[in-house]
Formats: sequence, C-alpha cells, structure tokens
Amino acid sequence: MKNCMIGILLSFWVAVSPAFYFHSGEREEKCIIEDIPGDTLITGSYKVQPWDIHEQVFLESAPGLGMFVTITAPTKELLLSKLYGPQATFSFTSHSPGEYNICLQSNSTKLISFGGSRLRIHLDIRVGENFFDEAIAQAKDKVNEVNFRLGHLIQQIDHISKEQNYHREREEYFRLTSEETNSNILWWALAQTLILILVGVWQIKSLRDFFIAKKLV
Repeated sequence: MKNCMIGILLSFWVAVSPAFYFHSGEREEKCIIEDIPGDTLITGSYKVQPWDIHEQVFLESAPGLGMFVTITAPTKELLLSKLYGPQATFSFTSHSPGEYNICLQSNSTKLISFGGSRLRIHLDIRVGENFFDEAIAQAKDKVNEVNFRLGHLIQQIDHISKEQNYHREREEYFRLTSEETNSNILWWALAQTLILILVGVWQIKSLRDFFIAKKLV
C-alpha cells in the first residue's frame, strides 16, 4: 500500500524545500506531494542507506541497490519514471500549477518482513532554484562572471514573479469560492425563513378550520 507523506511547500523568495530523510521498506513506495507553480524547474537529489541487521546501523552506501523515481502531474500525467542508482539527482519542469506526486521505490527483491529490509532515504527537493556553480564563475574573467551572476539573478527574479502570480491566482480562486459559499448560505437562510412562514400560516389555517368544524368559534 502506498504511504504518502505530505510535503510542505515553503514560500520564500526562492522556494526551496529543506533536506530530510525517512525510513522505508525495501519494496515499499513512499511519496511526497509538492504544491508547485507552473513552468518551474524542480530538482531533487537522494541518497539511500541500507540497514545492517548485524551492526544495527545504517550503512553509508548501498552498492547494487537502485531506486525507481516516479513523478505524476496534477492531471495524473506521468512526467518521469526512471530507475536510478543508490544516489542520484533528477529534475523535471512543471507545465501547470498544482500538486505533484514524487514517489521513490527501491528495486530490491527482498521481502518487507525481513529484518534487514529497512532503508533510510535522504531526500532534498528544490523548487525553482537553479544551482549556482562557483567553479564555473571563478574560471571566467570578471566581465563574464558578472554576466553569469546577472543571468542567474534574472532567472531567480523570473521564478519569484511566477511564484507570486501563482499565489495570486490561488487567492482569487479561494475568494470566489468564499463569495459563492456565502451567497448560497444567504439564499438557503431565506428559503428556510419562507418555509417556516408557510408552515406557520398553514398551521394557523388548519387550527382555524378545526375550531370552525367543531363549532368552538
């Protein structure tokens, strides 16, 4: 059964999810959900540490162990499905805003019930960040270095603009939903009031007809 861990989208000037780790069985699929604006680069990196049942520690490396990485868009479209090694980096671009599922599962053939089947997976998801390579900048002259840094800054500003537009669209959607809900509540209250008035009139008329029939009035 797929276990989903809900990833928290941190809204900073540059949206970067902090690195974390989680435990999983060797044949168990674990997923996180990232709320991502459209046309945004997402880069993820992971490292797998297998559990040593004899030493009772997680080993530093997992030679021969691979990980299936699956990325699913909000429209259920499969963006990425690939087998990587025990330590790798993957990336994809979101074409539409919404919640993206990022799932990892090892290619191990061991049974989950075995004592040594635990894995520790370190995962780092970066949303909208283009990695800045200092080595490349240092290798260029001063003019090229300034151009390189300026290009990097323009990319970050472009991402900030997309992020702000995405949040404005979500706020507008929630505002319209709230107004529609309030309008429905008002009409329902008016309908209830009208029903109560009609029931009251009907009861008064029924009592009056009853008293007249019994010649009490």
